[in-house]
Amino acid sequence: MTSKTASTIIHISSKKFLAGCFLAACVMLLLGAFRSFPPGVLALEIFLTILLLFVFGSIKYRIDKNAITYGAVIVIIATFWWSWWPRSTLCASVKAENYGALWDFVYRHFLTLRGLDLLIHADTMLFIMGLTLFVSVIAQTRLLETISFAVLERNKGYVLPTVAIITGIVSFSSGILDGVSMIGLTIRTLVIILFLAKAPDATVIFSVIISTVVTTVCGMWLAYGEPPNLIMKANLIPHLTDAFFLRYCLPGAVGSYLIVFWNLRKWLKGTRVKMADLDIIDRHTADVRFLQASRHGEVLTPIEFIQDHRKIIGPHFERLLQRLHTGEPLGSALVREDIPEGVRKKVLGQFIAEELADALDKHYIHEISDDAEALNHSAQKIRSIIETMHHKKIRAQKIGMLSFIPFIGFLVAHALDHRVPLFWASFTAFSVALIGIYRIPKMKRLATREARHEYQEYLFLLPLFLSITLLQKTGFFEQLALVLHQGIQKLGTSHVAYMQYSIATVLSAILDNNVVADFASRALQGLEIGLLYLFSMAQIAGYAVGGCWTHIGSAQSVVAYAFVQREIDEHYTPFQWIKLMTPVIIQISIFMAFVIYLEGFLLGVTR
Repeated sequence: MTSKTASTIIHISSKKFLAGCFLAACVMLLLGAFRSFPPGVLALEIFLTILLLFVFGSIKYRIDKNAITYGAVIVIIATFWWSWWPRSTLCASVKAENYGALWDFVYRHFLTLRGLDLLIHADTMLFIMGLTLFVSVIAQTRLLETISFAVLERNKGYVLPTVAIITGIVSFSSGILDGVSMIGLTIRTLVIILFLAKAPDATVIFSVIISTVVTTVCGMWLAYGEPPNLIMKANLIPHLTDAFFLRYCLPGAVGSYLIVFWNLRKWLKGTRVKMADLDIIDRHTADVRFLQASRHGEVLTPIEFIQDHRKIIGPHFERLLQRLHTGEPLGSALVREDIPEGVRKKVLGQFIAEELADALDKHYIHEISDDAEALNHSAQKIRSIIETMHHKKIRAQKIGMLSFIPFIGFLVAHALDHRVPLFWASFTAFSVALIGIYRIPKMKRLATREARHEYQEYLFLLPLFLSITLLQKTGFFEQLALVLHQGIQKLGTSHVAYMQYSIATVLSAILDNNVVADFASRALQGLEIGLLYLFSMAQIAGYAVGGCWTHIGSAQSVVAYAFVQREIDEHYTPFQWIKLMTPVIIQISIFMAFVIYLEGFLLGVTR
């Protein structure tokens, strides 16, 4: 984030907010001693918490989202206490001095995986933790870049078919792997290709934004890649099996991918990378990025790099940035801007590897001076150094591919028997994949750091999951289920299903779609199996589509919006995002209407 953007944001003290929540909890405890609270009060507190997340995550006054949820849960627990405790069997047991019942309660709910799973979706959260670690390690092997540039070369540099294949691979992978990790990889790969093709910034921005659809809506064909899907699967065990996702959600995912392709076609048709003119570094993108991670413990695009090192570049920064935005290689841009030799070598050494700095600098000088013989000599030297990394990269990729065997094996085992914890799949796969990079310390630390950063995006959910579980204990969702049944009788099944899709879309656009999924899915419990499948599919599609509509609807949208502001246009606004995304959302919603009403027809529902 630029300093100009940062200066407009005012951060409210998390400590003061938590202190205020503690005082509010004390007040609720005092009031509850005289009169218990109805379930509606607890529901209102949860709604206000989610509203605070939206408001103080969008305006210039910001409160850390972890502070909001962890502070709010203190108030919610205080409210719940007097609604539940006086009438609970545990209270009667304690009054009768049956402290064994108290210990049994604590053990079952707080010291077992099943108990924690019922409270805070522990198995799902652990699975996501292992998945972020697993995907982060796979990312360091540069597997996606290797495949992408092989496809680009096979397509003779044409961008549209290349991007279609890349997004197809990502759509498939997003059903299994972590969508947040996948979008980070996808964005950087697409941006590299588009910059090489000298695509305008508007095209690059659209490609970045549409990546959110690829990693959410197109990835809804299976439960494991998206937290909202996993949350619904956990809430509706044993009904939402893998067979359900393949039967009901796969058509929506495939249709959404075709809509994405149609929209990309309008932006990318005719765009081409001239493979013969590619810079030597761009020809070996995967190897170079593997080398960057090995040497420096970070992998940056040229634009990201010079923005982090603008002090070294000095007054040449703005002109250098302009050259990079036109697709010119970093080394060539440094020479053409007459930046001193010592600075050029320092920049190239810190960007790729110190042992390549001198050879690269000479290579770009020879290239600009059109000295073919000297250019060929420097290119051979560069290739020989890069080749030393190539073998390590291939070894890491092979081990990474092998790690999918235990991953898929445990997913199958969990699908056959839900008593097999889901998180075994991701942590076992991570342990195997880690072998491929274990002897590269900086790369290993990079993988761990990226995974930790991504997983922190989910920690704010734990108090919200607990809050919704407490709300369920009050019988609130039984009342919602009754309203749903009445709506079906009065309006018709298909109409209610599409209303659910629409409501889930709108709510997920302004609130976090994980929370919306946990809240809304609980009202589906007890439905006849056919209706349960139809409404679950409608809600899952709504969470995914709504999560793409705005810059805060999902973790993927947050990542994509931050990338656009940081790397392409620092003045890009949320309204520009919504304006660009809305036509795609409308197209997908029309398609989903067809899917939902068709499923209703197949279910034997006429309206």
